[in-house]
Amino acid sequence: MPTIKDVAKKAGVAVSTASYALNGKGKVSASTLERVRKAALELNYQKNGFASDLKSTRTNTIALILSDLSGPYYSELIKGVQEVTTSNGYGLIACSSIGGEESTANKFLREKRVDGAVVLAHNIDDDLLNLSANQDFPIVVLDRNLANDNIIHVEVNNEDGAMKATEHLIERGHNTIAFVAGPNDSHDSNLRFNGYMKALEKNNLTYYSRFKVTGDFTRDGGYRATRMLIAQQTLPEAIFYANDEMAIGGLQALKEKAIKVPEDISIIGYDDIQLAEYAYPPLTTIRQPKYEIGALSAHMIFQMLSGEEVEKEYMLETELILRESVK
Repeated sequence: MPTIKDVAKKAGVAVSTASYALNGKGKVSASTLERVRKAALELNYQKNGFASDLKSTRTNTIALILSDLSGPYYSELIKGVQEVTTSNGYGLIACSSIGGEESTANKFLREKRVDGAVVLAHNIDDDLLNLSANQDFPIVVLDRNLANDNIIHVEVNNEDGAMKATEHLIERGHNTIAFVAGPNDSHDSNLRFNGYMKALEKNNLTYYSRFKVTGDFTRDGGYRATRMLIAQQTLPEAIFYANDEMAIGGLQALKEKAIKVPEDISIIGYDDIQLAEYAYPPLTTIRQPKYEIGALSAHMIFQMLSGEEVEKEYMLETELILRESVK
């Protein structure tokens, strides 16, 4: 089994530097960090010491790692994971990836303080996931696709969902449609933008770059993005928000400027969070099967822990939910 010395030798650095890089401690340059992580991946290096001691027995606990524990999207997802873990006699720890390499989430992955993890946090590094995953520590990712036999991918058909949203607006007679995106490094947001673009192209509609703005998947971000669209003087006929939180923020921005929804502009969201139904007006949106995502992810963890052969990729479908925010 390769050691930290082997990793250091392959990367051409001191053992202490390799240790700092792999443990997220000390000052290590980005280029050195990349070299060390690449060497560790090529050697299939797994840390020993405390992490190995922790994994000598099962903890009977699964981690659910999220970008932000406060988001309203997560309640049904957590419920799905929790019900499956409980039925298997396991505990569930939900933790945030806020804090980067020093976050609790990163420590759980590096030191394997749980028996497996479900990850929905785009700011968790791909290399860390690849280094952490093994037969005794399976990982399910919900927001990316990684080539690793010990990582399972549970995804929603985001492109198709975004096409449904955009084509619904087009069918209702809207020809200029803005897109409010999530973070630039969000796999899900990028797929939703792809679906939006495909729908425009399919219907021979023009894409205007000024009608794509970023809202970072937050209510405040959606509010600011909508204010930017309003400031351009020429409003689109409709806005597609890449999640409902941003759409709810957008409703507030439009209300402040006395722009009526849907009389003056139509809007559509994505996710179908509980608040969407109670917004004013109630929000037309794309429903994700949030409970099913969580339950399936946890089920896959337990199958892997039992040594069963499982499919590595799962794709779930979305549903258009018609309410009153589209004319």
